[in-house]
Amino acid sequence: MRHRLVLLGSDEIALPAFAAARALPGVEVVAVYSQPDRPSGRGQEVRPNPVAAWARQEGLTLLQPEKLSPEDAAHLRSLDVSLGVVMAYGQILKDDFLQAPRLGLVNFHGSLLPALRGATPVEGALASGLAVTGVSLQQVVRKLDAGPLHASASLAVAPHEGRAALRARLGLLAGELATRALPAILAGVSVPVPQDEAQVSYTRRLARQDAVLDFSGEARLLAGRIAALEGWPGSTFEHQGVTIKVGAAQAVATAVLGASGSVLSADKAGVLVACGSGACLLTHLQRPGGKMLPAGEFLAGFPLAVGTRFVSVEMPPLVGPVPFPRLPKA
Repeated sequence: MRHRLVLLGSDEIALPAFAAARALPGVEVVAVYSQPDRPSGRGQEVRPNPVAAWARQEGLTLLQPEKLSPEDAAHLRSLDVSLGVVMAYGQILKDDFLQAPRLGLVNFHGSLLPALRGATPVEGALASGLAVTGVSLQQVVRKLDAGPLHASASLAVAPHEGRAALRARLGLLAGELATRALPAILAGVSVPVPQDEAQVSYTRRLARQDAVLDFSGEARLLAGRIAALEGWPGSTFEHQGVTIKVGAAQAVATAVLGASGSVLSADKAGVLVACGSGACLLTHLQRPGGKMLPAGEFLAGFPLAVGTRFVSVEMPPLVGPVPFPRLPKA
């Protein structure tokens, strides 16, 4: 039996899963749904997202509605689709759309559900200091990431791993999971298992105000948060009226001799800052208008004296036991 698939995604993390789904025997991808091309970069040039660019390169039918409508659901029904495969699409799927494919839609989510439902599971795993995370394949329902699970695969978080590297590895893991689990779903023999609602946690969209740093907590979690927010919004602290951005950090287990936020040492190895528990070694820093530099190069142009104390600012939580209030998109 030949299976007609649609793919729905907008982020680069979805590409390995989509390529694996397309490569399955007896599968034809009849359409790719993705977010519209938008301005990006310093020049604000209108560009396609990675999934849209891939679909065009592969000669696949690309659909980019600003917001899915009843007309889009009717069109999907007309395509006579067996299954929809979703990862990092960025739109809410309503009942009429979910019911259009014969087998519904399945979603690859970048965590081991029911942990870390929501928009930023990779960032949530890093900020929580998890040693293991993974990818879950769930049947899509109207409730946020609450559908029953067809399959999952786990992955150890590497020491000092940042968001970009972990996202890339999880994308590849989703590709492997697609090859392993989608055939049974297409054959109608996969029986999804309900999630344990007692174990649920939630993530949320990131905001600029998430960049602040609080040195009064556990160094391990502070380093994880810095890894989670690399790129945008980044992690920053204020010193003498200057906003300094931290590109990477490592937790150091040490008996701290100094108040939290105090500089214990500052050399080419990094800026060692006392935390409430342990210390955090800031290994890459950036000043406004400059480049992200290794600590030694940064300190050559912007010295930080031992004993200097950075002010801590309370950090908004990235993970919680209940859904977060909806924030406007950044």
